[in-house]
Amino acid sequence: MFARLGAWCHDRRRLVLGIWAALLILGVALMGTVGGAFREEFNLPESESRVGFELLEANFGGQGTNAIGTIVFRAEQGVDDPVVQAAMEALFTAVAEQPHVLGVISPYSQAGADQVSVDRTIAYANVEMPNDIASAESQAISLFISDQTPAIDGLTVERGTFFFATSGAPLAEAIGLAFAIVILILALGSVLAMGISVGVAIAGIGVGISIVFMVSNNQSIPEVASILGIMMGMGVGIDYALLIVTRYREQLHNGHDVRESISIAIDTAGRSVVFAGCTVVISLLSLMLVGVKFVQGLGVSAAAVVAVTILASITLLPALLGFAGRRVELTRWRGLIAAGLTALGMFGVGIKVMPLGVAGFAMAAAVLIASLFVAPLRRAVPVRPQRPVTESFAYRWSRVVQHRPWFGAIAATAILLVLTIPLLSIHLGFADESNAGADTTTRKAYDLIVAGFGPGYSAPLLLVAEPWSVTTPETIEAVTAAVQSDPGVAFLSPAMVSDDGGALLWQLVPATGPQEQATTDLVHRLRSDVLPPVEAAIGFQVNVTGANAVNIDYAAYLQSRLVYVFAVVLALSFILLMVVFRSIFVPLKAVIMNLLSIGAAYGVVVALFQWGWLSGITGVQPAPIEPWAPMLLFAIVFGLSMDYEVFLLSRVREEWRRTGDSRGSVADGLAATAKVITAAAAIMVAVFGSFLFDADRAIKLLGVGLAVAVLLDATVVRMLLVPASMELLGDRNWWLPRWLDRLLPKIDVEGHAPDSDRAA
Repeated sequence: MFARLGAWCHDRRRLVLGIWAALLILGVALMGTVGGAFREEFNLPESESRVGFELLEANFGGQGTNAIGTIVFRAEQGVDDPVVQAAMEALFTAVAEQPHVLGVISPYSQAGADQVSVDRTIAYANVEMPNDIASAESQAISLFISDQTPAIDGLTVERGTFFFATSGAPLAEAIGLAFAIVILILALGSVLAMGISVGVAIAGIGVGISIVFMVSNNQSIPEVASILGIMMGMGVGIDYALLIVTRYREQLHNGHDVRESISIAIDTAGRSVVFAGCTVVISLLSLMLVGVKFVQGLGVSAAAVVAVTILASITLLPALLGFAGRRVELTRWRGLIAAGLTALGMFGVGIKVMPLGVAGFAMAAAVLIASLFVAPLRRAVPVRPQRPVTESFAYRWSRVVQHRPWFGAIAATAILLVLTIPLLSIHLGFADESNAGADTTTRKAYDLIVAGFGPGYSAPLLLVAEPWSVTTPETIEAVTAAVQSDPGVAFLSPAMVSDDGGALLWQLVPATGPQEQATTDLVHRLRSDVLPPVEAAIGFQVNVTGANAVNIDYAAYLQSRLVYVFAVVLALSFILLMVVFRSIFVPLKAVIMNLLSIGAAYGVVVALFQWGWLSGITGVQPAPIEPWAPMLLFAIVFGLSMDYEVFLLSRVREEWRRTGDSRGSVADGLAATAKVITAAAAIMVAVFGSFLFDADRAIKLLGVGLAVAVLLDATVVRMLLVPASMELLGDRNWWLPRWLDRLLPKIDVEGHAPDSDRAA
């Protein structure tokens, strides 16, 4: 089937190219006209904070449940200065009239009287918005506030919370693409082959992201899903194209014509791409088990982009190769220079230095035009003759490791376990605004709040109760006294009674900030130690809720669901590898080795993002690890690591079946795949690592985690653990009970290369 598909796409390459071009144009048009409706919908699990939110909705008009942005201002002359007060009240009135604004609680109103610092120089207003407001809508409000900010000497106005955050950070996607262009040219030695690989990835990303945009209008999809989709599509799209193009060129070298080479490449490398890509999709779809719309939206979006990229790899890529023919073997100096300048232009766009970007693209165009008249640039770049496999570094390295397999296995395991150590102290939670860039309005607003009110004002808690017994001043005072006695409480308001007299509400300000472990401990302590004795005495429950309590409950819930995601992904991966490679030990080793590499990646993430190591370089301040990140990292990394597992072990098994030599097949398989796997891993590391330049801390975390995991998987695991462990097991690598072999279905991911090619 795969061979026929490759041949069909070659024969009808104009039709295939036209279909993909139409899909891409249609997708871009729909994104521009219909657009998306991204929203971060955190459907609350069954928890105390959810019960509290329901009571707030029923009795206090949803107070504390809406999305809140803040307008924080400092006036050296005092916020009560008549000029300052008149200007700020006019601003609050104008903001309240904006679309998607439910109301503004001014510090000059009775409801906001406590929103002014003791020295009356700092104050803030709360801007209430719908809980499901889209990022574009909240940022439009933020920009309106910025435009309408009064210009008064001594007055500073900032916009607080992430709802009002705006970014001028580098475009990580462009930076990653610039690195990918350079690595592809080094790996393939062909500008045309590089262009085809990048083009296929871009087509897959474009169509996939347009699907995500359309789905976001009907399903809850967070805005970060589009960035994650680009990250995944760029990484796997270029990788898959690289593997197929490499196999296509091998077939040309073996004497096949263009059509046969495409057919064989799709039947071998394309088949492996489909299987490996499906493992990534399955791993991402396992996030549906979490039951949280935010996480489910991330998983479905990334899976959709990867699925479209797989389709582009086995349909659009053979069509483009049909157009290129044997010219993928030719590269001229003009092409290399133009490609290098294009990469420079992409880098300039990425870091938002537009003169550099424009200059790069302009010089690339000038080189191409000048090459039409300058003869030396027409000469082809000399190609180095390919050395025999047995003379390659990978072959010699494999022999060295296989000569001392115990040393290699122990050394690799020790490296991964040492890197895993920080994971033991992981703290799951949501980072607060103190992690925003020092020059952003979000961070400046946070610093003003801390200076005027203390860190706890950014992490308020709400205590809400619906008494089913008669309340008296004594019962209310019992709750107030018990809570105020806790050392973690900085301020507790008097109890407020709902209009119908059926519910009570206290506002609590912790002594510590939202992301601090002490704040999490305070919530747990109130629920387990402080309030239960009082509740038993007064006869009703007091629920600890509020946005910060919701975040804490989310972290606990997601942590409890990790085991389900891990179990499903591990079980499915084991079964799939067992079916493909007809072995018990190969999938078992793969699962163990991948767990080690993922654990090491987790450890590096904790050290960089929670402990704050290298913060001077990364620009990341210490904060908890986002609770959804570990499961998302696990699903992505495990799927991607299966790619390399399939590509490497398919070649090893092919050699073993041909020669029967378990030791030699490992060295031959490693040598045959080392170059392409190294290049593929380098591209993924560059693409994922470039997202360290992104403004969003969570995106930085994902990018670094993925880059580290791929780097470890392609070096320590593939170059040390795999050859060492396979040497220790010998022929037992491919052992499978006969009864189980008869029960398992047959899945061929190796394809059917001609016997002459196998012998070569």
